[in-house]
Amino acid sequence: MTTKNEYVQISGPTDKEDIPSSDHVVQEILNTFTDLRDYSKEIENELFITKEETEKVYLEESRNIASLHVQIKSCDSILERMENMLVKFQNDLGSINKEIVTLQRKSISMSQELTNRQAIRGQLSQFIDDISVPETLIISILDLPVNDQKFIAQLHILNHKIGFVKEQTGKDSKEIKACQDVSEVLGMLRTKAMSKIRSYLLEQVGKFKKPLTNYQIPQNTLLKNKFLFRFLHIHEEARATDVSSYYVDTISKIYMSYFKSYEGRMMKLSYEESPTKDDLMGIEDTATRSLFNKSLKNKATVFTIGNRGDVLAQQLEAPIIVPHAETKNKYSYEAIFRSIQYALVDNACREYLFVCEFFGLKNEEAIGFFYTIMGKTLEMLQKNLDHYLTNCYDSIAVFLCFHLVLRYKLMCHKRCVPALDQHWDELEKLLLSRFEYITRLNINSIRDCDVTKFNLEKGPHYIARRYAEFSAAIVGISENFPNELVTKLLAEMQEEVEMFIFRMAGVFTERKDQLIFLINNYDMILSIIMERTRDNCKEAETFKSRLAAKSGEYAEQILFPHFGELIQYVKECEYYFEHAKLDELKTLESKSLDIVTNFTQNWKKSLEDLNREVLLSFPSLVTGASLLQLALTQFVQYYHRFHKLLAPNVRSQLVNIHLIMVEMKKYRTQF
Repeated sequence: MTTKNEYVQISGPTDKEDIPSSDHVVQEILNTFTDLRDYSKEIENELFITKEETEKVYLEESRNIASLHVQIKSCDSILERMENMLVKFQNDLGSINKEIVTLQRKSISMSQELTNRQAIRGQLSQFIDDISVPETLIISILDLPVNDQKFIAQLHILNHKIGFVKEQTGKDSKEIKACQDVSEVLGMLRTKAMSKIRSYLLEQVGKFKKPLTNYQIPQNTLLKNKFLFRFLHIHEEARATDVSSYYVDTISKIYMSYFKSYEGRMMKLSYEESPTKDDLMGIEDTATRSLFNKSLKNKATVFTIGNRGDVLAQQLEAPIIVPHAETKNKYSYEAIFRSIQYALVDNACREYLFVCEFFGLKNEEAIGFFYTIMGKTLEMLQKNLDHYLTNCYDSIAVFLCFHLVLRYKLMCHKRCVPALDQHWDELEKLLLSRFEYITRLNINSIRDCDVTKFNLEKGPHYIARRYAEFSAAIVGISENFPNELVTKLLAEMQEEVEMFIFRMAGVFTERKDQLIFLINNYDMILSIIMERTRDNCKEAETFKSRLAAKSGEYAEQILFPHFGELIQYVKECEYYFEHAKLDELKTLESKSLDIVTNFTQNWKKSLEDLNREVLLSFPSLVTGASLLQLALTQFVQYYHRFHKLLAPNVRSQLVNIHLIMVEMKKYRTQF
């Protein structure tokens, strides 16, 4: 009989990862090799025991369970009541939310209504204020004087109300009853105000006509009340035109009378004598011509500026000349011209600014209105100037007047007054044209003068001096206001003067005398120009180069009579050496000993004679000393070159250069 294996093992995978999680318990049992029947019985016993214990515990806790059941029912009842309360509250809150939304809408509507009413109230209040005519306004316009500040304040209000009513009418609001009610009253007040204003303004302008009246005082009064004319101009242009026409007629006559009288009295203060067409630069200065001899205390020469240039500097804005207080004094024409034009600048600038401010004009309108006032006066001044210039030959006076015009034109621009530009342009044209005419007469006189009629003097010529004074004056005046035409005229005059100096120098037979004459004139011209103008001006540079060239040639000329043998020897030797002519060099070497001997005996006397000759030939000690030093320097250079050319046995007999330098120091003058 076959016996059954007590233990059963099931083959198959034992890896826990390959067995589902629900079969882990079974797998553990199988792994222990336990009999399943025994394991089943064991489980059944455990379940039975657990059941008995559970029943026992349940019986023991039955009272508590019953009590818990009662409590749960009580809680359910309470929660049910709370749910009912909350549902009721929810319904009440929904009703309140609807009421809040309704109230919010009503609040917004009321706020908008309030805003609209406030806006309407402000506009309506402003409308009532603008259109109503208070009793204060009526009384002020009817009873108060025009120059009362309360009247002017109420006039502003009246002007605003009239403008407001017109604006409302312009909006097709003719049906506005309020506008119809006040239009007649405002019209009557406007008519009354314009009548009073016109009478007042005409009265104020009429005060200008009183003798010895300072018209600036009523002008200032009008400026304080300038709104009066503005009101008149806005509401009835015809009456405003009457006032402005009356003002133009009155003030233009005042200016015309004042400047006509002032210019006439000023011209009586001018010098009795003035330059004529015979007082030109190239006219001979003979004994029969004594144009300035009698009045030299009162004015300078025709071509010398002296202190006349002060009219462009410290006197430019000086107080004008008072004729009745200066009857014992005499003035040059440029001083008289300055006083007249400066008076014009002050009066015209003040008048232009008054016109712009009082009549409310700008730009071209203001300039046009200004010329209706000042036009005749300006034409008179221009005509008188043209008449004077017809017989004027004082080129410096004309040029000073021209630059006065340039400066006063700039002054007017700084004062923001362009109204006089046309006047200044006309004066510039007249003055510059006359200056060109006079200057060309002077140029022609230099070109046409006969050099044989002048005395042969090696000193500076008076025509050259005239040119130097005139050129320095014109260049000095023109430094800040250069002019192309003036520069061209000066260049032409300089060319003619140089040609004249060359022609005069050609009268001398000796070259040395010619050089002395040229140097004296160049030096004089240069010193005058540099003294009164900038060092770098074109004229100064030109004459510097001329003077330097002639000075070098003169130094060569004065050395030759005293050291001619030495100089000639140096030049010939250097020439032969340069061209490799050795035979000629040997021939000259025989002469070197005689030259050295002669030089040793006479060199001191030659230096003394040289010094005397130079100083006597030049009126200017500075020029003479500089030329002497130039000659001595050139001589030292020749001496060094001579020293190098000598043979050693001859060179030893030559005077030591240091002895010569010591002797030369005696003739060095400090200036």
